[in-house]
Amino acid sequence: MKAAAQRVAPGSWGAHRTIGAAVRGARPGALITVQAGTYTESVVLDKDVSLVAKGEVRLVAARGPAVTVHAGRAELRGFVLSATAPREAAVLLRGGEPVLRDCEITGGRVEVAGAAAPLLTGCSVRQAEGAALWLTGTSRTTLEGLTVGGCAGDGLVAGDEARAELTDALLDGVTGRGVVLTAGAHATLTRCEIRGSGAAALFAEGYAGAALRECRLHETGGQGVWLRGTAGRRAGPDGGPLRESDPHPRNGGSALPPGTEPRATRATQGVRLRGCEIFRTAGAGVLADGGSAVLLDTCHVHHTSGAAVLVTAEAAAELTAVRAVDCEDTALVVSGSGTVAAYDSTFARTAANGLYAVGEADVSLAGCTVRDTAYTALHLGGGARARVRGCTVADSPEYGMRVTERAELLADDCEVTGAELAGVCVEGGDAAVRGCRISGTREGVRLRTSHRPLLADCEITGTAETGVRIGRDTGAQLENVTVTGSGTAGLLLEEGSTAVVDGGAVREPAGSGIVVRAGARPRIRGTTVASAAKNGLFVEEGGEGRYEDCRFTGSRFPAVYAGARSRVLLRHCTVDGTEQDLVRDEESEVTAEDCRVEGVSEPLLPTLAPAGSGEGRTAVPAVAHAAGPAGADGGGARDQDASGDTEQAADKLGDLHAELDRLVGLDGVKGDVVTLTKLMQMVKVRRDAGLSPPPLSRHLVFAGNPGTGKTTVARLYGGFLAALGLLSRGHLVEADRGDLVGEYVGHTAPRTTAVFRRALGGVLFIDEAYSLVPQGHLTDFGAEAVSTLVKLMEDHRDEVVVIVAGYPGEMNRLLESNAGLASRFTRTLHFEDYSSGELVRIVRHQADSHEYTVAPETTEALHGYFETLTRGERFGNGRSARQVFQLMTERHAQRVAELGLSTADLAAADPDLLTTLLPADLPPGEAL
Repeated sequence: MKAAAQRVAPGSWGAHRTIGAAVRGARPGALITVQAGTYTESVVLDKDVSLVAKGEVRLVAARGPAVTVHAGRAELRGFVLSATAPREAAVLLRGGEPVLRDCEITGGRVEVAGAAAPLLTGCSVRQAEGAALWLTGTSRTTLEGLTVGGCAGDGLVAGDEARAELTDALLDGVTGRGVVLTAGAHATLTRCEIRGSGAAALFAEGYAGAALRECRLHETGGQGVWLRGTAGRRAGPDGGPLRESDPHPRNGGSALPPGTEPRATRATQGVRLRGCEIFRTAGAGVLADGGSAVLLDTCHVHHTSGAAVLVTAEAAAELTAVRAVDCEDTALVVSGSGTVAAYDSTFARTAANGLYAVGEADVSLAGCTVRDTAYTALHLGGGARARVRGCTVADSPEYGMRVTERAELLADDCEVTGAELAGVCVEGGDAAVRGCRISGTREGVRLRTSHRPLLADCEITGTAETGVRIGRDTGAQLENVTVTGSGTAGLLLEEGSTAVVDGGAVREPAGSGIVVRAGARPRIRGTTVASAAKNGLFVEEGGEGRYEDCRFTGSRFPAVYAGARSRVLLRHCTVDGTEQDLVRDEESEVTAEDCRVEGVSEPLLPTLAPAGSGEGRTAVPAVAHAAGPAGADGGGARDQDASGDTEQAADKLGDLHAELDRLVGLDGVKGDVVTLTKLMQMVKVRRDAGLSPPPLSRHLVFAGNPGTGKTTVARLYGGFLAALGLLSRGHLVEADRGDLVGEYVGHTAPRTTAVFRRALGGVLFIDEAYSLVPQGHLTDFGAEAVSTLVKLMEDHRDEVVVIVAGYPGEMNRLLESNAGLASRFTRTLHFEDYSSGELVRIVRHQADSHEYTVAPETTEALHGYFETLTRGERFGNGRSARQVFQLMTERHAQRVAELGLSTADLAAADPDLLTTLLPADLPPGEAL
């Protein structure tokens, strides 16, 4: 039976005087109409009733909230509800599924708690303090057409596991934050507007999440969106953070291609903004801090006083089709260990950088545009790493892409235009730039670093100055790089640089095609220099280099110029379309092998070797100062002559042999190194004679227990090869599994490649190399590192030596894991454990180095000590001997201190007291 209607109308016959009385008398499902007026009472609802205001009905709380709902489906329509104080609740919804339609809540907040699931539609909250809406517990609140205005404090605050869904809401002019989400709360906002908040429009922390669709956040006194803690993080299928291999909606439910994403960015699904606009913020448009994560999809962030998007600490962000423009700072800032992946996004018209990544930031940009920046478009510093694919970088007053400190850049298929300094600049960091197009810049590429950056398949066009500048003491690798129309030199190699250039071309430079400065030692193969306004190849005073299979055509000045004391080897090169093939200083040394000259009346580089010259090699006679290459792109510096170089190499070899001999023990290893050195000398002699080198692998296996001198011998081996001219630098780069193997799919190959490239020109020493193939782990990422190493060793067989080291029993398993690996490591050096006598010698050497004396009786005691010492897993051979010496000095100091002598007495004491180590100073065996 339908419940009877109730009426509230004070003074009317048959009507209730109070709302509370009508509610108490109503049956479930009843309709209660309330006559216009002001009612001072607190109404409690726990049943399914509907209250409808007739006219303006004000319900002012007498004590506590004006309305409290504990249960049921109560509904209020058209009421004005007021609290006793602005910081108190005007409406308290503790349970049930209440509905408030077209109600105005004033002078107090709406509080939703417990498991309540209210609906507020067409309502407004005004003049509240602290928070306009406060949601806690496991409540589920739906807000449609809500207006919040004139409130001192935050707009909506949700905590615990509360959920809120806002549609077509306006939060206007709150003095605090617009929406605040803490703990595990979640909010969904659709077509909402948050404007004029005193702080962030949206703030989330803890494990809170949010989804914003077609919302506008603007005119804020702080950030547009501020996330901190682990806000926005969600778990993967196994409960942990999402990984690249987990399904992702951008790839149709399958994992993204390996290597395209930075670390941990897959966990950016908890805080999502789609189709939103964020503008005129006093701080950053979006700030992700702590361990938070955010996804921006088709959003427009503009006119921010801070960065458009700032990701710091361990936060992660994913940006798709985002426009971050017209900001008074950098468009995208990534610092700390922040992680960002951006797709098809635009970063433009900034007052600073387009991208600024520092710390240990990890950034991936694909299909993005960065343009019209006030500073460098993409700046990488610290240990930041960026992968940039298919991007456009344009119109920077500084650099297009700049890499500094320890940062790394991997750029592929990008276009860089209009940079007023250089398109790509690497200063101290490392870079691999592939398939990029650089045009309209002052310089195309500028490299100056201790690493060995790579340029491959790049086109550099229309630079105002140099096409590619390889800075002082920089080793670089260029593969199939084309430079067209440079304003000065096409390729400039500065003092001491050691570039390897393979293929490519320099066309129509306004200066010389290739300029080699003093001390530079490039190796250039298969490169064409065409239509140079000056020389095709210009080698300054003291410059060097090997040039094989190159073509120099159509230069206005002599094709090749060799300055004083320069050393130039031309092998299988072609010169045509020029009046002179070679001009050289009388103090230069130019060697030509099987070179062809066409269209030159009196060539100095013969097309065929004269009889008896031997293997087609011709030493070109000096020409006394023929017309020099006036103003050919740079000055010169002095270098040593050939005899000086030979003497210096011999001295270096002598020093290395002496250092090898001084090593304690290792007689077998020393003999192996000397034998290898002699073999390598023969390799060099045959190569210099134009003969094919013997089939000899330079890569080695060092098998031995820890502390047996493997690293020291590896360093010396690199020195020997450098002194022989078989390695350009001979430096040692140490690595282990942690340096080579990535944590996620697609990270291993780039990490291995980066370490390998740092070793080019020297020795890559991989300690505990067997850990790359852990026993019983068939799908471990270490196998990818091994495969990558094998390919790199093949591609750079003459530029690096790889030494793998580890326990003897484990190294065979490593070699058996990959056929290509086994074929490249055909020689093993065995490092035997040190004998007791050798360990004593190491201790004595340490003592001499630190001005201590080992008494004869102590030497005898040391021998007995090492004889009885347990050689278990903790025993470290030479490392243990050095540790024994350190403990002896500590016990010696304690022994002397226990004598109780004053400082003055110690100064006057017998020097032996302060320097002599006695048997009593030996540590107990268990100390190791």
